[in-house]
Amino acid sequence: MSVQPGWYVDPADPETRRYWDGEGWIGAPIPVDATPPEGPPPPEPAPVSAPAAAAPGSPPGQPAAGPYPEQPGAPGAGPYPPGAPGAPGARPYPPGTPGAGPGPEGPVGGQWPGYPPGPGQPPGPPPGWPYPTWPGRPPAPRPHGLPLASYGARLVARLIDIGVVFLLNAAVNGWFVWRYVEEISPYLRESVRRSLAGNTSTEGLPTIGEQAGGLQLAILLIATALWFAYEVPSMAARGQTFGKRVMGVRAVPVEADQPLGFGRATRRWSTLGLPTLLWYCCGLGLVLQFVDAISALFDQPLRQALHDKRAQTVVVQLPRLRSDTRTTSRDRAHPPGETE
Repeated sequence: MSVQPGWYVDPADPETRRYWDGEGWIGAPIPVDATPPEGPPPPEPAPVSAPAAAAPGSPPGQPAAGPYPEQPGAPGAGPYPPGAPGAPGARPYPPGTPGAGPGPEGPVGGQWPGYPPGPGQPPGPPPGWPYPTWPGRPPAPRPHGLPLASYGARLVARLIDIGVVFLLNAAVNGWFVWRYVEEISPYLRESVRRSLAGNTSTEGLPTIGEQAGGLQLAILLIATALWFAYEVPSMAARGQTFGKRVMGVRAVPVEADQPLGFGRATRRWSTLGLPTLLWYCCGLGLVLQFVDAISALFDQPLRQALHDKRAQTVVVQLPRLRSDTRTTSRDRAHPPGETE
């Protein structure tokens, strides 16, 4: 945007007017209610700076050292940074440009000319200027330089682990499950037969076996122990189960890229694994596990599930190792022991 030369209200001091020559402010300001002269103001004489007093112990003729070097445009040379609105001889933003001075829109580009705070002033932007924000969506965090694992990769890894634990239960817990089914099957068969016949009476139904309660508790204890033995040691040592290795993801502590350790791995597993013992309470444990599993979908920005938050871990995607095709082809063309 090009602004014609003329007298305009100074964005840095609305009580004054200054002359805009098409590229920057020139001349001294005048009161805003005064009638401006025709044309540009006469040029101002260059100010003569007095020599600074020499510091005690410094060589004769050498000025005292200040916080900044004595050179034109050095930070701290005046009350404004070089190029800031209101600085003598500066060429700031043209009048009427959004963000030309302090105001709700802030500086152009969401940034302000940096300058060190004066004595007693807090660090930050000039008074009335907002802090800059990301112009769009902030970038995704990269814990320890690695991208966060996607929800899909984590879901597939968890499904693989569930399949492995199910096979372990089929091998170890199978007999207890068969005995439990034998204890409750007479009651279930008669209940289903009456329901299909439209009979809602509960009189005369076979009773559930006395061992059904103990078998159910044993099944849940064994299933929980198998899950613990499968997941916790491998997570403590490598941050990966079999499913996570297949999907190329790994759980790491938030504060450092290092093994989880047994204690942290146990805390992480217990939030998701211990509710298995509550499955017999009308499926309460299964509900708690479902809430934990989907909690990562609603967490930003680290995508932490409830078990991640308790153990202070994040799940990252490991880089895929790609072999150098040039080296591979060269090795195949010249096997070990052969020379050109």
